[in-house]
Amino acid sequence: MSNIPAAEFSPFSIGGSVHEHHWSWKGKPITTVYEVLGDGKPILLLPSLSTVSSRLEMRGLAERLAHRYQVFVLDWVGFGESSRPAIAITPVLLEACLRNFVQATFREPVVVIAAGHAAGYVMELAQRQPIPWKWIVLVAPTWRGPLPTMLGDRRWAYRLVQRLINLPILGQFLYSLNTKPKFLTAMYRRHVFVEERNLTAEFIQRKWQVTQEKGARFAPAAFVTGGLDVVKKRDDWLNWFQPIRVPILMVIGENMPPKSRQEVEILAHFSGVQVYRMPGSLGLHEEYPNQLAEGILPFLEKYLSKGR
Repeated sequence: MSNIPAAEFSPFSIGGSVHEHHWSWKGKPITTVYEVLGDGKPILLLPSLSTVSSRLEMRGLAERLAHRYQVFVLDWVGFGESSRPAIAITPVLLEACLRNFVQATFREPVVVIAAGHAAGYVMELAQRQPIPWKWIVLVAPTWRGPLPTMLGDRRWAYRLVQRLINLPILGQFLYSLNTKPKFLTAMYRRHVFVEERNLTAEFIQRKWQVTQEKGARFAPAAFVTGGLDVVKKRDDWLNWFQPIRVPILMVIGENMPPKSRQEVEILAHFSGVQVYRMPGSLGLHEEYPNQLAEGILPFLEKYLSKGR
């Protein structure tokens, strides 16, 4: 197991040094790609899980934080430029990936900033001993995939959808229909971005390129159908916050979809998390990185300056 510089410059680079973390899962070699910017105390940034998930979505926030800290930005296994192994992408695999990377990369607990569905994996590890996190920032956190959120608990139907998308020819055809630029634009308009002017042709083209990587359909299919949900019930999600084991700041977007907003408001009122409210929806970390940084920097400085 080693960390080595990536051989070629990445088209998804956010301006730092690109590295590869090598490990194995059930005998299969796995490569996790990550990028490092800045100097100082380390902070780990985890992009949300989605059809277009990659570390590139964290660029604005990483650049802002890199003025004061050393920022690590990870591509999840199955997403971005990390490995897409010929095995099922599951919560167990992603949790093992994250745990292995953190143990190999950081000598002591690290501050972690997780967007969207990455929150579940961060909170799951927060239940373990020793806790790998010094402090946690959850940005517009979610715990259920899109189909279970919209349509309820129909797991058998979602498993069928996932199997169809995994098929060689039919699956690729269905995936291509759901990743066309027009579809991606509609998805961003509906629940990811707020301002239409931010959905430029260049922006959508970059997102479309993410979907065209070899084997790109498997992990997004698992995410959309709820196959990457770390928990299946709201009570299990809420129990992770009672009691809170490390300081947590939760960022709530004022324009989040109603069901997702309801979930975070429950946490805001019935747990001990600190709350920062700002404009934005599920993609607020990408759409409003400067305002997000302004909200979380005071908390980072408070805890990191004390060496906690």
